[in-house]
Amino acid sequence: MTHYVDSEVSRLTTVMLHRPGPELARLTPRNNDSLLFDGIPWVGRAQEEHDAFAAALRERGVEVLYLGQLLAETLAVSEARTEVIAGVLDDRRLGDTLRGRVAGYLADQDPPRLADVLMAGLAHEEMKPGPGGLVYQMMDPHDFVIDPLPNLLFTRDSSVWIGDRVAVTSLAMPARARETTLTEAIYRYHPRFAGTDLLYQPGLEHVEGGDVLLLAPGVLAVGVGERTTPAGAERLALRVFAAGLAHTILAVPIAQERATMHLDTVCTMVDVDAVVMYPIVADTLRAWTVTRGADGEPVVAPPRPFLEAAAEAMGIDRLRIIDTGLDPVTAEREQWDDGNNTLAISPRLCVAYERNVETNAQLERAGIEVIRISGSELGSGRGGPRCMSCPIERVPLTDDR
Repeated sequence: MTHYVDSEVSRLTTVMLHRPGPELARLTPRNNDSLLFDGIPWVGRAQEEHDAFAAALRERGVEVLYLGQLLAETLAVSEARTEVIAGVLDDRRLGDTLRGRVAGYLADQDPPRLADVLMAGLAHEEMKPGPGGLVYQMMDPHDFVIDPLPNLLFTRDSSVWIGDRVAVTSLAMPARARETTLTEAIYRYHPRFAGTDLLYQPGLEHVEGGDVLLLAPGVLAVGVGERTTPAGAERLALRVFAAGLAHTILAVPIAQERATMHLDTVCTMVDVDAVVMYPIVADTLRAWTVTRGADGEPVVAPPRPFLEAAAEAMGIDRLRIIDTGLDPVTAEREQWDDGNNTLAISPRLCVAYERNVETNAQLERAGIEVIRISGSELGSGRGGPRCMSCPIERVPLTDDR
């Protein structure tokens, strides 16, 4: 099948989600910080909220693929199974004795069970009888032999489609590094994605999908901050240019704070010429404009206001701003609750958390239809509808106007 994405807002036809599962139940007050969650979600309610999100997409004609199911089907391919297990065993914490027992344990699992273990992790007490060896004996009974991956919920970060190619990203935080081994295996070995060219791979300089916005065909904005490095933005630009997928990359520095970890936590598109944006950064956000020189090397222009540089690259007079909140306190609260992190299903139609009352009202005043979903538990990992979705296919923007 051919998959294709050239913008943030053209009509969405296929998306990859991850329904939260046992990996979320592994979160405790003891480990939630290291696993990058601000709270301990109620798993059953999070699943209900996620099911409602998926249902809202289906009601609008969107095909929903689930990462867990794709992974189980991928692991039926022997090469994929071998590669993914090798990635788990390449953990210097294990030691030879425990590594051997883990290898045997994983080899004994059928594809669905193996997928569950790779996502939800393997606890110390689940290995019975204990494998012996110094490493296992010195582990705390509450430790994990294989760490859970609760952030799989945010499928946007581990891959992003640009045109007909997919960039499997390089995640910066150690708690998330193994996510991309699963995502890469899906794109390389699942029959649905046969022949897909990988534009980026894990192991390269850090780039995360939440920092990549497809502003228009041929124009990308890449946030640079806590998760995506300048070197990662440059590497992605070089590969995008070489593939002929864009003519302009905007490198956008963002504040390195927990609430603004990705560019899409302060800015997402809701129409071909409109963004919903955290007002505190609207006037200060800047961009370095990167284009391809005649020798193939990047040409970098001095920084300019982001909104000005984006409009020029997109070939429009201006980029309309829809603020999150009418006053600074409301704006800050709703930005923290992912008010800026909307998912566009088509131009002027987006999904947003219902709790961001003022932001949603602002969107509707600007002519944007809002599909409200509950996110009281889903939001505990600091991510909204855009974070939780990886668009795999959209109608080309030129065909959708």
